Amino acid sequence: MRVGVLALLLAIAVALPGCRAEPRADRPTAEDEAEIRAVIERQKQAWNQGDIETFMQGYHRSPDLLFTSGGKIRRGFDETLARYQEKYVTGGAMGHLEFTEVELQPVGAVGAVALGHWKLTETPEAGEGVFTLVLTKVEGRWGIVHDHTSLAVP
Repeated sequence: MRVGVLALLLAIAVALPGCRAEPRADRPTAEDEAEIRAVIERQKQAWNQGDIETFMQGYHRSPDLLFTSGGKIRRGFDETLARYQEKYVTGGAMGHLEFTEVELQPVGAVGAVALGHWKLTETPEAGEGVFTLVLTKVEGRWGIVHDHTSLAVP
């Protein structure tokens, strides 16, 4: 019996090196995390240049996009764009936007949540608060599918 157990252990030890699995892709890679941060950075830069079209490229152009702010839920890319245009673009009220303390939390291999603070200055719409973004990787591109932005109480 003892020889049989030793032979079995030896057979397992010999077989294991050839059976090693690739590391699981159950979270975004470091490259993915850099791409997610780049999406957020490009949005900030576009906003500060008054370029709403480039800012909106951070969102997936989808009817499934959800945008919540001011106690309202907006559905779809077109409704989100219309809201931004109505509130900020008309009259040149975009101002200067900053994001700080941005934290990323992976959600599977193709999802992530970004949490951070926003501050908008140099506009009558000035304010600050917290945002939560849900981003997904679709066809090799990271984009926002859910944006929840809240205003801090003064």
